[in-house]
Amino acid sequence: MSEHLRIEENDHLLGRRDADVVLVEYADFQCPYCRRAHEALTALRAEHGERIALVYRHLPLSHLHPDAQAAAEAAEAAGEAGKFWEMHDALFANQDRLDASALPSMAAALGMDGERVRADIEGGRFRARVEEMAEGGRALGASSTPTFFINGKRYEGDSDQASLSAAIGKALNGS
Repeated sequence: MSEHLRIEENDHLLGRRDADVVLVEYADFQCPYCRRAHEALTALRAEHGERIALVYRHLPLSHLHPDAQAAAEAAEAAGEAGKFWEMHDALFANQDRLDASALPSMAAALGMDGERVRADIEGGRFRARVEEMAEGGRALGASSTPTFFINGKRYEGDSDQASLSAAIGKALNGS
């Protein structure tokens, strides 16, 4: 397995490290396909519980999605406050409102200091971390979002629920 696919200490992990299926996702909060995948993965985690773990890594496609970088940095600020997954869900739920001026109020709604998040984004505090994740994804061949690796193998299918369910089902059955 590539060193970029190992679960690192600072990864955003939802589930257990030793889950039957570990899905590494390189995604962009402004990407409509990533939102569809988010909805599918939420349903699949509800169905399979702790048998599935999700690792989220940033791959903002700023040339297509101008607010993706700021959204990723806001998610990192939330991660520092122990609220990464709450912000992750909020960003996808509010995908049509991800401009930098909306992100502080989104953070405040999660009980964070919105002005601190604004300052972190404006100052680029988490820019290098987001770029490091994106570089790792590009090194693995990820150039579009979402890009998935299921138990270390690149997934080439669609991001809809039926396709992801079939792929995860195969992985759960050891295929």
